[in-house]
Amino acid sequence: MKIDTDGMNEDCASMLALRIVDWNEAPRLERIARPIAAEGETLIKIEAATVSHLDLTVMTGKFDIQPKLPYVGGTDGAGFVVESGRFTPGTLVALRGGGIGLTRDGTWAEYVAVPDSALREVPQSLSPELAATVYSPLTTSYVALQDIGQMGRWSTGPRNASEEVVIVTGASGAVGSVVVQMAGQAGAHVIAVVSSDARRSGVAGAAETVALSDKDKIAEIAAARAATLLVDTVGGPQLRERIGWVRPGGRAVLLGYTAGKELTMDIPNWLFASVALLPVSMFFHEARARELIGSLTELVQNGTLRLNVESHPLRQSSAAFERLQQGAARGKVVLRP
Repeated sequence: MKIDTDGMNEDCASMLALRIVDWNEAPRLERIARPIAAEGETLIKIEAATVSHLDLTVMTGKFDIQPKLPYVGGTDGAGFVVESGRFTPGTLVALRGGGIGLTRDGTWAEYVAVPDSALREVPQSLSPELAATVYSPLTTSYVALQDIGQMGRWSTGPRNASEEVVIVTGASGAVGSVVVQMAGQAGAHVIAVVSSDARRSGVAGAAETVALSDKDKIAEIAAARAATLLVDTVGGPQLRERIGWVRPGGRAVLLGYTAGKELTMDIPNWLFASVALLPVSMFFHEARARELIGSLTELVQNGTLRLNVESHPLRQSSAAFERLQQGAARGKVVLRP
């Protein structure tokens, strides 16, 4: 995705921002007016802004929430407080919610004004990249495993986590890699599935790591139907076959669509397989995520959990979009103004 870089002459009252001008087109790097914080808002100097699949979906204009064009993208980020009636200037904060990147301009800019309610202070010891990215993979992984997947507590399955056989697809991605670590640390037998041998290095904490190119091993997994829990982060038409890796009475937690947005199911065979399909949409778990994020962030700080992040300059953001769209990114992707 090539970014349009027209109109970038500098002045002190303006800033650089990536704006979506037309649906399903590459964002344009433009110089626009620096925002002014209104009552109940805080002006932030952005240090790191995430680029996510949600952002890419919103950019198509086919998402249920459609920002008014043109708009600055980016639903998450981190930076330092410049002006605020609530936060001390210089405080490192993470940005999320409050319509950021959805109903108002987002974080793909040098500055952004956001509602105070969309900010949370983060430990100064965190890098801006981690401050911007920990929220989604940590809370999504925990909710997927514990609240929705009910690891170790599923009514027709294992009665403790050590009896679980958890298969995680897209295991080298931002969420997948955290799911692997959390499930493994809870005592489950974790089989991490990655797209290629080159992706194995992005996985830690699995009992087994399997590449999709290893056809014999994949066939063995399918034949055994050993999984009690499948956490699928990639979606796509092949999800139907992966559901078949789960034993009857098990469940498949679904939280991604990088391999495709559509799935065709043969209903009689799905009923016979008796696998519960459990979607994860964090839009409906925001209160729970806010409750969890403090303790989960501590796990990153003390090294219990590892989160992979790759950083790209705002002025050279084409690579960030291309790597995310092609599934080549290692972990979370951030832009640095």
